[in-house]
Amino acid sequence: MPDAVEQLGRVNRLVLERESELVALDGALNDLCGTRSGTKHGGLLAFAGPAGLGKTALLAEVRRRAAARGCTVLSARGGEQEQGMAFHVVRQLVQPVLAAASEEEHRRILGSWYDIVAPAVGLVASAGDGAPDPTGVRDGLDWVVTRFAVQRAPVVLILDDAHWADAESLAWLTAFAPRAEELPMLVIVAYRPDELPADAMAFRKLAGRHGSRPFDLVALTPGAVRRIVRDAVGESAEEAFCREAWAVTGGNPFEVTELTAKICDRELKGQREDIPELRELASAVKGSGLIERIEKLGPSAVRFAWAAAVLGTSIAPPLAAGVAALGREEAADAFERLRAARILTVGTTDSSTLEFVHPLIATAVYRAIPSALRVGMHGEAASAVTEAGLGAATAARHLLELHPEGDEWVVQQLRGAAREYLRAGAPEAAQRCLARALREPPPYGERAAVLFELGCSSLLNEPANTVNHLRAALEEPELEPELREAITYRLAQALGHTGRMAEAARTVEAEASRANNTRTRLRMQAEQFMWNAFRADEQDSPARSRRLNRLADHITGRGPAERYILGLRAWDAMVRGEPAAVAVRYAEEALGDGLSWTDENWGFEVPVLVALTFMYCDQPGRAEDLFTKGIAELERKGWRGAHLSFGFTLLGYIRYRRGRLAEAEDLVHAGLGIADRVGPGVPAQWFAIGILIEILLARGRTHEAQELADTYNYGEVIPNAVVYPDSQTVFSELLLAQGMRGDAERHLTAVGQRLEARGMRNPAWCPWQLHLAQAVALVEPERAAETIREAVQRARQFGTASAIGQALHASAEVTGGSDGLRLLAEAVSHLERSPSAFELARAQVAYGAALRRAGLPQDAADRLHAGLEGALHCNSDALAGRARDELAAAGMRPLQLRSTGTDTLTGPERTVAEQIAGGRSTSEVAEELGTAEREVTRMLSAVYRKVGTDHAGLPKALEQTSDNGFQHSALGR
Repeated sequence: MPDAVEQLGRVNRLVLERESELVALDGALNDLCGTRSGTKHGGLLAFAGPAGLGKTALLAEVRRRAAARGCTVLSARGGEQEQGMAFHVVRQLVQPVLAAASEEEHRRILGSWYDIVAPAVGLVASAGDGAPDPTGVRDGLDWVVTRFAVQRAPVVLILDDAHWADAESLAWLTAFAPRAEELPMLVIVAYRPDELPADAMAFRKLAGRHGSRPFDLVALTPGAVRRIVRDAVGESAEEAFCREAWAVTGGNPFEVTELTAKICDRELKGQREDIPELRELASAVKGSGLIERIEKLGPSAVRFAWAAAVLGTSIAPPLAAGVAALGREEAADAFERLRAARILTVGTTDSSTLEFVHPLIATAVYRAIPSALRVGMHGEAASAVTEAGLGAATAARHLLELHPEGDEWVVQQLRGAAREYLRAGAPEAAQRCLARALREPPPYGERAAVLFELGCSSLLNEPANTVNHLRAALEEPELEPELREAITYRLAQALGHTGRMAEAARTVEAEASRANNTRTRLRMQAEQFMWNAFRADEQDSPARSRRLNRLADHITGRGPAERYILGLRAWDAMVRGEPAAVAVRYAEEALGDGLSWTDENWGFEVPVLVALTFMYCDQPGRAEDLFTKGIAELERKGWRGAHLSFGFTLLGYIRYRRGRLAEAEDLVHAGLGIADRVGPGVPAQWFAIGILIEILLARGRTHEAQELADTYNYGEVIPNAVVYPDSQTVFSELLLAQGMRGDAERHLTAVGQRLEARGMRNPAWCPWQLHLAQAVALVEPERAAETIREAVQRARQFGTASAIGQALHASAEVTGGSDGLRLLAEAVSHLERSPSAFELARAQVAYGAALRRAGLPQDAADRLHAGLEGALHCNSDALAGRARDELAAAGMRPLQLRSTGTDTLTGPERTVAEQIAGGRSTSEVAEELGTAEREVTRMLSAVYRKVGTDHAGLPKALEQTSDNGFQHSALGR
């Protein structure tokens, strides 16, 4: 009879006064299965309300209806005791899918994301791969669940008691849930609004997307309670009895159901004289009455219930028996009594486990355990789960509840749990374990190691705390040399990443001075040089450069420290404007057989500087190759936060310097998006914003550039670190583009004073002089001329074609007249030998315009057409518009060239034309032919003039004389 009553109560709870929720559910399932409109799409439903209002029962009906429609159901429940267990909810969702599969199948299911997400979903990842960052793990989970949704569609993902979900799972689900609208997936969550964590504001707003609101469940009305009571005991139940049932329960569906079951157990008829007994039964439904009811079941049942409450959700019966100190038969008997009393039941999704009938019961039982006994039971639980092989993280959940007693085993388990959490991308959970290990405390001699681990775990999210922990670690006596070196390196890294680069440099300098080991001293010197190079407030950069030069020239080995010093020397040579050949030589020596971007003991800063040195030295292809490999390494290791942001942003910068503006913009947008996800004010944002502004200006979208600067308050504030491109210079370019020459001059003068004092004089790295000359040309022509002369001299000293060509172009703009025409011709000549496609197009258009003004229309037309082609190839609408305007001013229009046949093409021109028409890019053709990309573009211009066709017509012209019958595509793909 109780089971029948319970089933009846469940149906009543769902049907009575839950019609709007069920209608919404059916509508969402119709959309998911495509039965309403023919188009399948997912979405989100949220049910909210205080405890006992029927959320769990409503979700049970969701599961039933979803399964009846053939949906795949993923289900999880937050646990009051498991809130601190990272990815506990995620594991509940995915482990049923993975449970019956082999490791080989796991790798097939998770694909290339296996090693990144395996620890988060409860699998074992490959050893030695390091720890992914939280962003990488969330991205991996997105991919895995998205793939699963597509393969097992339609999918219904259910999360009950979301207010108790662990922070990592809740953060992932909050970010992922909006994507369900684009997938065959329906996400349904239920939670208690008043018990959501304070940091779950994003989750609170989730249900408000597109103007929708969560369904706020309310208590049942007296009429609904009357219906439930009479369905259970018969229509003879009197109105006064039914009204009292509503009054004593407040219409709470859980309490109404429990009370109705007890009425049936007592075989009450629902008469007025039964009301006193009804009130007595109501007191046993919750609080102390519930505990008294359990105590009446006997000591073994009480201990088993306590053990179950300590273990939390998905309770394994053998573990509960062990924690309760009961034999198998005694434990089985205790469970049967608790099941009959509607305290415990078989697991909803896993029949081999147990769970409480309702979370309210679990909470009441846990809180009823005497505090001293509860602590002891957590200790028993920690030992039991460890012996069962469930891992240190599972044991740590219980160990965190114990009182510190100096137990070395506890410390080791907590450190092991921290390693598991770090490997799963959950640094906050690792910090909780390590902080508790410190309070145990650890044995003498291990405290420094624990402090070091704690500092490393907080580097991503609490770098200020990292500094405190690591400084405390350095103060510990009798540090092992290797540990001291590692602590010092991490401390400098934490200081540097929080903008305290001067402190970072002083920290490694002090360690270098006290180190007895040559290798350690050299490494600390490398770190010191690096942090000083990034400092915006360095007092004597020239002296640092001289020391670095002497050290690099006397290095004989090629270990990591030596190669990092050589890489820093290459960067310093480039920034100072030494001949490019010198910088490249050091960069090649530093690179050797490759530099890792994910070596946690060395960082990725120097490998990035080496790659960028090649870019500034007119070898962007080499730089791009290094960045492509570096980004692949970052993604493979799950480093998808600030490191990957830098990777995409600076790869975009390389594309920008090559003139591939549309590709560059996409990459930098991707980098900025990642930086925004990491958090506001991170250094990666400065890089991305500055580069994106330069790209937008090159494409003629000045208004968008200004909006971007306004959004991020980019401009007047100068970073306390060296940023490239220099932020104040970029802001000055924006001012110039808007005609604000006076403000630009003020900023550029400050840039010059700042960089000159540091010896950073390479116009290829920071062309502040070129822009300053432009800013003052009208009001201070002599100053402009002197400034630009010095810039040209510096560019010639550096020696790259792009730097010289760009400086000469700026000089021509300032000089004007016949001298300006000569300078433009020389600028074009240099830029044609450079990889700077956009700068060449600019110079071609400027040269053509100058030739038109000089009365040489035919020469002007050739240059303007070449500049127009370059502008279109670079996706610069503004420059293309200027070229068309100049052609129109000369009485010409963009040339539709007359065909003279392809037999006039030379061998190289023919080769270039055929490969371009076959769909290859100019950069790919240039690389294959071993020539500059600008030379390929020059030959294409000749092809168009000789063939007399446009981009789309080139394939047809080639086909007419080709013996091979190529299947060509349009140029510019």
